[in-house]
Amino acid sequence: MTQNPIVELVDVTKRYPGVVAMDGVSIRFHPGEVHAVIGENGAGKSTMMNVLAGAIQPNEGELRVDGKTTSFSSPLASQAAGIGVVYQELSLCMNLSVGENVMLPELARRGALSPLASLRAGQAARPVLERLGMGRLDPATPVAKLSVAQQQLVEIARVINQDTRLLVLDEPNSALSPAESEKLFEVVRALRAQGVSIVYVSHHLDEVLDLADRFSVMRDGRLVTSFEKSPELTTDTLVSHMVGRDVATADQYATRPGVADHMGEPVLEVSGLTAPGVFEDVSFTVARGEILGVAGLPDSGKDALGDALFGLTPRSGDVQVNGIRLSPNRPVHSIAAGIAYIPADRRGAGALLTMSVAENTIASALGRFLRRGFLHRKPIRETTEYYIGRFGTKVAQLDQAIATLSGGNQQKIILARGLVTEPKLLILHEPTRGIDVGAKAEIYDILKGLAAEGLAILMISSELPEIVLHTSRVLVMAEGQVTGQLSGAKITEETIMALATRSRRHAA
Repeated sequence: MTQNPIVELVDVTKRYPGVVAMDGVSIRFHPGEVHAVIGENGAGKSTMMNVLAGAIQPNEGELRVDGKTTSFSSPLASQAAGIGVVYQELSLCMNLSVGENVMLPELARRGALSPLASLRAGQAARPVLERLGMGRLDPATPVAKLSVAQQQLVEIARVINQDTRLLVLDEPNSALSPAESEKLFEVVRALRAQGVSIVYVSHHLDEVLDLADRFSVMRDGRLVTSFEKSPELTTDTLVSHMVGRDVATADQYATRPGVADHMGEPVLEVSGLTAPGVFEDVSFTVARGEILGVAGLPDSGKDALGDALFGLTPRSGDVQVNGIRLSPNRPVHSIAAGIAYIPADRRGAGALLTMSVAENTIASALGRFLRRGFLHRKPIRETTEYYIGRFGTKVAQLDQAIATLSGGNQQKIILARGLVTEPKLLILHEPTRGIDVGAKAEIYDILKGLAAEGLAILMISSELPEIVLHTSRVLVMAEGQVTGQLSGAKITEETIMALATRSRRHAA
């Protein structure tokens, strides 16, 4: 690489009480390069992104921009230096238009929105939208009406519009379909060709291997190695660097063969379940000790299934848990009947980000910890410590804000919160989204153990390997209907996709 780096971290260290999040990290980001930063949850990737974004300041080391030592006192200072960060959780204003969102920083500086300002924002946004291949999108379109993929590109457009030279993308396609992801990759390649330096943080190693020019691997807060792309490089090599040991294939984490041995009587019985305009006439059962997977394309209706079963959205049909019929639109009734629900949006709908690890753990069963109207600290501490130990959750202290944990550790705390209610049925929606390969293996082991103890589990997932390797039966949906149920050797990616792409007129 002959060009000088745009941004460079030199021996950067960031400490928190009881935790060293970054330990002497030195890394360079060059123009016109896609630089993949990979590592397990808790490796230090998020801390590094926040240092680049100006959201946190390191305790030691140097941050250099164009070879000059500098420091960012705030995200605004980082943006002024040409650094833009697009986080996994989008920060768009859903009540505003595409143009207003793209031009939001400038509109905010002016202090007010008006019809004229909105019109001008739309006109000003067109060049950057065209730059990202979105020239046909009307800037007046409300962002709320866009697909997740389009919203992702609007967020990138807003960042790029601020003269960004270093673009940090955090799990940018965690909620996208393969076709939508490919469109995103085209945008990334186009920006690289325009000389933008792109820091690409992702757990999807196949796409990283195809997209990146350089790789840096972090583990336990340290940068363990950096290297350029080569023909010999494989995903297994990347995983070995990430976890610090040889990993043959993902098949080592397969749990499906042992799960069916523990199945018992039906716990959940669903008949004729319908969510208006989303899915209709869905019927299935989940047995004690079973992990039932639900698969389908983004428009199949599967992603609305958990909310409907739990009572968060309107539905009709019959839903019973252990023979007790559940009232629609009554989440409290669902909890009382023995359902725990872990939603897909970990940070938005799952984790209570400003609250502590202990508070998050017992939030769904506060009544159990009340003594004369006050929360009793000892049982809260004991319960939290029990689940931390059982799941191997990495936590510095019980009063630590859950927002400071890695995605995998956040998911373990949220899972513990569901189990505190002592459920009979656990519903999981995208249980390992945004979680690294090591943390995924731990989550799968936890679920296998829970199934072996007799818990009924419903796993809704967009990741086919996850469905194939870690469920005992699979329900496949397409266009709002069930197109098939698979078990045993019939559970393959090919058979699932064949059913997921069937139209209603061909549904079984």
